[in-house]
Amino acid sequence: MIYIGSDHTGYSLKTALVEYLSENNLEFTDLGCNGETVDYPDIARLVCAKVLENDSNRGVLVCGTGIGISMAANRIKGIRAALCGDYYSAKFTRKHNDANVICFGKHVMGAGLASELLDVFLNTGFDGGKHIPRVNKIEEI
Repeated sequence: MIYIGSDHTGYSLKTALVEYLSENNLEFTDLGCNGETVDYPDIARLVCAKVLENDSNRGVLVCGTGIGISMAANRIKGIRAALCGDYYSAKFTRKHNDANVICFGKHVMGAGLASELLDVFLNTGFDGGKHIPRVNKIEEI
């Protein structure tokens, strides 16, 4: 399951990503906001709590730059959130870091690129192997 959320600043980009998920028949739950003013740490907490319910769950978070919401998400034990703005980062955060949340910034990226990066993120697996001990070290911090 994919869980998606944004603060009010990221709402329009989140709406475009929801459209992408719907058009591609991907199972998702939109956890807000719906345009009302909200604080990004609250949305990060909601989405990340759902992501942690199952290892196969993924999260998508959006705020103005993606920075604040990724910082908030990464404070939650078990979350490996990556702010991505390019193909290589979106792919390798899954392959090498087993990221379970991807973050975007509405002010720094358009809907087309965000949709492409989300597709890469959702369709790339974790390589495992030598990366497992490294991810485990992240979890120990």
